[in-house]
Amino acid sequence: MPSGSVKLQSIKKLGQENQSYERSGEEPQGSYMTMTASKEDQKDQEKADKPAIRVGFFQLFRFSTSREVLMMVVGSMCAVLHGSAQPLMLLVFGLLTDTFIDYDIELNELRDDRKECVNNTIQWKRNYTGWEVPLNQSSWDNGTWEMFTPLKGLPCGLLDIEQEMTQFAYYYVGIGLAVFLLGYLQISLWVKSAARQIQLIRKLYFSKVMRMEIGWFDCNSVGELNTRMSDDINKINDAIADQVSIFIQRFTTFVCGFSIGFVKGWKLTLVIVAASPLIGIGAGFMAVFVARLTGMELQAYAKAGAVADEVLSSIRTVAAFGGENKEVDRYDRNLTSAQRWGIRKGLIMGFFTGYMWFIIFLCYSLAFWYGSGLVLDTEEYTPGTLLQVFFGVLIAAMNLGQASPCLEAFASGRGAATIIFETIEREPEIDCLSKAGYKLDRVKGDIQFHNVSFYYPSRPDVKILDQLSVAVKSGETTAFVGPSGAGKSTAVQLIQRFYDPKEGMVTLDGHDIRGLNIQWLRSLMGVVEQEPVLFATTIAENIRYGRPGVTLDDIVTATKEANAYSFIMDLPQKFDTLVGEGGGQMSGGQKQRIAIARALVRNPRILLLDMATSALDNESEAVVQEALDKVRMGRTTISIAHRLSTIKNADVIVGFERGRAVERGRHDELLERKGVYFTLVTLQSQGDKALNEKARQMANKEEETERLNLSRAGSYRASLRASIRQRSRSQLSNLLPESSVPFAGELGPRAYSVSHGDKVKDAILEEEEERAEPAPVTRILKYNAPEWPYMLFGSMGAAINGGVNPVYSLLFSQILATFSIIDPEIQRKEIDSICLFFLMVGVVSFFTQMLQGYAFSKSGELLTRRLRRLGFRAMLGQEIGWFDDHRNSPGALTTRLATDASQVQGATGTQIGMIVNSLTNIGVAVIMSFYFSWKLTLLILCFLPFIALSGAVQAKMLTGFAKQDKQAMEAAGRISGEALNNIRTIAGLGKERNFMEMYVAQLDGPYSAAVKKANVYGACYGFAQCIVFFTNSASYRFGGYLVRQEGLHFSLVFRVISAIVTSGTALGRASSYTPDYAKAKISAARFFQLLDRLPKISVYSDKGDKWDNFQGNVEFIDCKFTYPTRPDIQVLNGLNVAVRPGQTLAFVGSSGCGKSTSVQLLERFYDPDHGRVLIDGHESTRVNVPFLRSRIGIVSQEPILFDCSIGENIKYGDNSREISMNEVLSASKKAQLHDFVMSLPEKYDTNVGAQGSQLSRGQKQRIAIARAIIRDPKILLLDEATSALDTESEKTVQEALDKAREGRTCIVIAHRLSTIQNSDIIAVMSRGFVIEQGGHDHLMALKGAYYKLVTTGAPIS
Repeated sequence: MPSGSVKLQSIKKLGQENQSYERSGEEPQGSYMTMTASKEDQKDQEKADKPAIRVGFFQLFRFSTSREVLMMVVGSMCAVLHGSAQPLMLLVFGLLTDTFIDYDIELNELRDDRKECVNNTIQWKRNYTGWEVPLNQSSWDNGTWEMFTPLKGLPCGLLDIEQEMTQFAYYYVGIGLAVFLLGYLQISLWVKSAARQIQLIRKLYFSKVMRMEIGWFDCNSVGELNTRMSDDINKINDAIADQVSIFIQRFTTFVCGFSIGFVKGWKLTLVIVAASPLIGIGAGFMAVFVARLTGMELQAYAKAGAVADEVLSSIRTVAAFGGENKEVDRYDRNLTSAQRWGIRKGLIMGFFTGYMWFIIFLCYSLAFWYGSGLVLDTEEYTPGTLLQVFFGVLIAAMNLGQASPCLEAFASGRGAATIIFETIEREPEIDCLSKAGYKLDRVKGDIQFHNVSFYYPSRPDVKILDQLSVAVKSGETTAFVGPSGAGKSTAVQLIQRFYDPKEGMVTLDGHDIRGLNIQWLRSLMGVVEQEPVLFATTIAENIRYGRPGVTLDDIVTATKEANAYSFIMDLPQKFDTLVGEGGGQMSGGQKQRIAIARALVRNPRILLLDMATSALDNESEAVVQEALDKVRMGRTTISIAHRLSTIKNADVIVGFERGRAVERGRHDELLERKGVYFTLVTLQSQGDKALNEKARQMANKEEETERLNLSRAGSYRASLRASIRQRSRSQLSNLLPESSVPFAGELGPRAYSVSHGDKVKDAILEEEEERAEPAPVTRILKYNAPEWPYMLFGSMGAAINGGVNPVYSLLFSQILATFSIIDPEIQRKEIDSICLFFLMVGVVSFFTQMLQGYAFSKSGELLTRRLRRLGFRAMLGQEIGWFDDHRNSPGALTTRLATDASQVQGATGTQIGMIVNSLTNIGVAVIMSFYFSWKLTLLILCFLPFIALSGAVQAKMLTGFAKQDKQAMEAAGRISGEALNNIRTIAGLGKERNFMEMYVAQLDGPYSAAVKKANVYGACYGFAQCIVFFTNSASYRFGGYLVRQEGLHFSLVFRVISAIVTSGTALGRASSYTPDYAKAKISAARFFQLLDRLPKISVYSDKGDKWDNFQGNVEFIDCKFTYPTRPDIQVLNGLNVAVRPGQTLAFVGSSGCGKSTSVQLLERFYDPDHGRVLIDGHESTRVNVPFLRSRIGIVSQEPILFDCSIGENIKYGDNSREISMNEVLSASKKAQLHDFVMSLPEKYDTNVGAQGSQLSRGQKQRIAIARAIIRDPKILLLDEATSALDTESEKTVQEALDKAREGRTCIVIAHRLSTIQNSDIIAVMSRGFVIEQGGHDHLMALKGAYYKLVTTGAPIS
C-alpha cells in the first residue's frame, strides 16, 4: 500500500480518517479486505510452486557479520522510535483541538452582550441597563432568570490562539524532522546491511554451483539456475532489507495507538473495539467467498483451457479436417460458465465492500454518539481526548493491516532461501576443485573401460552404457562409430570424469580415474567438440583458456598446427579480434580451428574429438581434418565421427550399439563382418552417389549456396522439436562415405552443446516479440462497447462512492463544531442528527458499492470472454508454420488466452470505476474547500504536490529499484550465464576458478549501487513520512490566524484540511493502480498483435480457386523447402514426382529425407519455398484452402482423436455438414471397425478418453480411417498408417486401407516393404529428392538403392 503511512498521518490529525479503512477497501490490502480475485489465483498458484519452507526467519541472517548485526539493531531502534511518532502526534492533536474548542466557547459566550470579561473570567455585566426589567416576575423569561445563576467562571482573554498555534506548529515541525531522520536511518541501515549479506550469498552460491558435478546440471536447468541467482536471491533481499524495519515501525504504531486509546479513555476504546469483529467477520466471509468463487471460475475456465490445449496440441488434425469453426464454438461454450462465476464474484465483492463501508460508518456514528455523551454528560473526556482515542484505535488497526504484506515478503524470502541455502550446503559428488587424488609421474595414455554401466542422473530409467568394455591403446587413434544414442559421447564424458560410472570402472594406465586428482586428470586432455564453445573475449584469450600462463609463441605454434594462423593474421586485429558472444563473429570452420588450437596449447596426452568436423562445409572440413591429422601423431586420440574420410585412417574402429561395443577392427575387416558399420556405410553411400550425380548437374554457383545452406548449422535455432528430430534423423547418418557434400545428419548441436550465442539470439528475438507497443485504450474500449449501459451505471455508483470521503470530513468537522455550542439541548440534537447522517451515508455507500462491483465485473467478464474467443479463433487461423515456433507452443498459447485476456480487464471495467471514484473524490473535496475557505485551501494545495509525490515515491519504492538492480546485476549475470551454459567446456578446461573470480569482481558494482540506493531510498522514505507533519504545522498555524483575524469558524479549518488531505491520498491511490493499467495495455497489445497477424495461408478466406470435377491429379515440380523454424536445413531439395488419379504412390527413404514434408505441402500446411505443387493442374498456392483440404483425407502414424465419443470422432471427418448415423455406420464398416464398436456397451457413444487413451492403437487407427473415409476424399494420404501396430491389427487395418484406396489417388509413406510392393509408383527419397522411382519389379531390376534395402532386409527408416 503505497502512501499507506502517509495516509494515516493525515488522518489522524485531521480526522478524515475514513480513508484509512478505505484504503483497505480498494487495495489488495492487508487485514481488511482480501485481495481481488486475480491476486487470489496467483497466490494459489504460487503456493503450489513454493518449495516447503525449511528456513527459519532468523536463519536468513546467518551470513551477517557483527558489523551488519549492529547496523540492523540501530536500524530497528530507529524504526521503533519512528513508529511511536504517529501516536505521539495524536497527543498534540488532542490538545490542539481542545484549544480551538475552548477559544470558540469563549467567543460564543462573549457574543452574548450581557456578559463581559473581567479579571480573565466571564461575568454578567453589572450595570446592564439595556432594557427595563418588568417587575412582575411572571413575565420574566428564561434569559432573565439565567442572569441570576452565577457563571462557572470560565477563563477568558488568556487564550492567544495564534500564539498557541505557533507553539503547536513547532511541535509538528519537531516531530517531522525527527521522523525524517529516523526514517532515513531505519531504511538506509537495513538496506546496506542486506546488501552486504546478499553479496556474500551470491558469491557463496555461485562458487558452490561452479563446483557441482555435471550430473547436477543435468537435473537443474541452466535457465532455472540463472533465475535462482537473480529472482530467488532478490526475494531473500526483500525479506532481510527495508521490509523488516517497516514491519517493526508499523507494529510499534499499532501497539502505541492502542495504548493511547486505553490509557486516555478505555470506555470508548472498548466500544470501538467491540464493533470491529463485524469488520473482521465481513473480511473473513469475503475471503472465503472470493476464494471459493475464484476456484469455481478457474475450474470452469480449466475446462475451456483443456479444450484449447487439446485443439492446439492437435492443430494439424484440426486443420486437415477443417474443424476450426467447430472448435471455436466448443471453446466458447465452455467460457460461459467461467463468465458466470466471474460476474458472481464481482457481485459478492461489491456486496462485502459495501458491507465494510456500512460497518465503518456505523462505527463512526456509534463512537461519536457515545463519545459525545462522555464529553458532555459525564465530562470524563475533553473533545480532544475523544479524538485521541478514536484515532488512536483507528491508526492502530490500519497499521496492523499494513504490516501484513511484509509478512508475505518474509515468507517468500524464506521459501527462496530454502533452495539457495541447501545448494550452498550441498557437497558435490565429484568436486572439481578438491586437492585430493594422485598425480602420476609418467602418463602413457592407455585408457580402458571395464564393464562400465551408466545412466544419466536426469534419466535414471534409460541405460546408456551397458557393460561396456573397450581398450584404447596409447599413441593410437581409435574411432567410435554407431547410431546416435549408442553411448559414444557418453563414453568420452566418462573419460573426462564428468560422471562416474554406476558399475565398473574407467582406468588410465591401470589406475582407476576416481583415485586421480581431477584438475590434473582433465589437464591431460584436449577436447574438440562438434559445436565448440568460445568465450566472449579475444582469440588470444580464448586460446589462453587452454593453459594458464602460455606465451604468445606457444599460441602462435598452436594456431599454426591447427591451420588457424593464416586466417587469424588476415583479420585486422589479428589475435586481439573479439570472437563475439559464443564465438558468433566467426564461421564454423574458424571456431573449430580456434578450439583445436586451444586444445593443442595444453599439449595434451589424450585428444578427444567429438564429431570435430561434422558442422563444417567441405572446404573448412578439409583444412580442419588436415590439422587434426597433424596433431594426432604420438597422442592417444579418441575420435567420434560421421564421415568415412575421417574414420578410414584410424588405427582401430569400435562399433557401438545400445551402449555396448559390438565390433572392433580396421575399416576393411569391419566391412567384411557385415555388422553395424556395414549397414551404416551402405545406406549412406547409396544416397551419396545420387547426391553426387545431382551435384554435378547443378551450376557451380548454385551448388555453393546450396551446400552452405545444407551444411552451416550456424545460427541454428535450437527448438526442442528440432533437436529431437535431428537425433532421430542421424541414426543412419553417423557414418558417411566419401562424399563431396556433408550429410544433414547431426548438424544440429547435439543435445547438450547448444551454443550460448544462439541462446542469446533467441533471447533477443523473444524480447522483440514481447516488446509490443501498449495498445491504445480506445481500441480496448471498442471491444467493450456493447456493455456501455453497465459501464454507465457502474460509473454512477463509483462517482457517488467518490463523494463519500469529502462528505465524511464535512460531518467530522460538524461534530467538533457542536462541542462549542453553549445550549446543551441544541447540542444534543445536533449530535444525534449527525450520527444519523453518518448511518445514512453508510447505507448509500453500501448500495453504490454493490452497483459498482456488479456492473464493472459484468462488463469486464463479457469483454474477457469476447477476447478469448477472438484470440482462440485467430490462433486457429494461423498457418501451421506459426505453431512450430517454440514461442507458440500449445502451453504458451493456452496461458496467453488465460492470462492476457483477463488482464485486459485492468484497462476497462474496474479501472474505470477507480478513476471515476478518485476524480469525483478530488473534485468534490476541492470545490467544497474553496467554498468554505479559499485562503486556507490555497495554502494546503501548495503542499498537495508533495503529498501526492510522496505517495508516488512510496509506490515506486514498493516496486523497488528493481530496474536499477537488474542493470547492475547484468554484467555479473552475463558471466554467470556464460559459465553455466558452457559448464562442460569450462570443466574440461579446468577454468572454474577463473569464472568464480570474474563473477565476484562483478559483484562490487551492484553492491555500491545498493549502498547508493540505500541513501536515496532512505531519504525519500523519510521525506514521504514527514511531509504530512509539515503540512499540518503550516495549515493549523495559518488556520489559527484566520480564526483570530478573519473570524473563520474553527470547524472549517478542520473541514478544509481533512477534505484536501483525504483527496490527496485518493490521488495517491489512483496512481497506485497504474501498474495494472500498464499491464493491461501490454496484454491487450499482445492480443491485438495476434488478431492483426495475417496468416501466410488463410483458413478463413473465400479467396482462391475451386472447381467441380476434382480429379486428384498431383504433381510436385522441383520443390524446395525448409521449415520456417530451421531455415538452415534444406528438407526438400528439388522434389519431382507425379501421381495420376486413382494411382498409388509410395515414398520410401530414411527418416528426415522429406517424405512427410511432401505430404504437408500437399495439405497446404506449408507452401514450398521454390517450385510448385500442382493439383489437377492448379497451383496449390492459388487454391482455396478449405476447399483443397476438404478433398483430402489423411491417416497418420499416431492418429489424434478428440476427447469425445467414437461417433463424434468419426463425424469430425467432415465438419462442413451434418452427418447422418447411417453414413457413420457405412464408413466404420469399410474401416473394419463396426463389429468392434458394436461389442462395446455404449456402442458409438463410447468416450475415447483424452487423446483416445481408452483404445488400443489398432482401434484408434481404424477410427482414424473411418474419419478419413467419411469425407469421401479424392486424395488419401497414409503417413506410416500401420507402422505402430502389431501384426494382428496390422492385417485388419491394412485390409481396411486397401478397401479405402479403391478409386482414389493415394500417397503412402511406409516402412514395411509388404505395404508398398503393390503400389503403382515407388519413389525412393534421400535428402529431399527422389533418387529412383518406378514399380517394384522395375526397381528390383535396377539393382540400386531399393534393391539393396530389400535384399539386406534393413529397415527403411
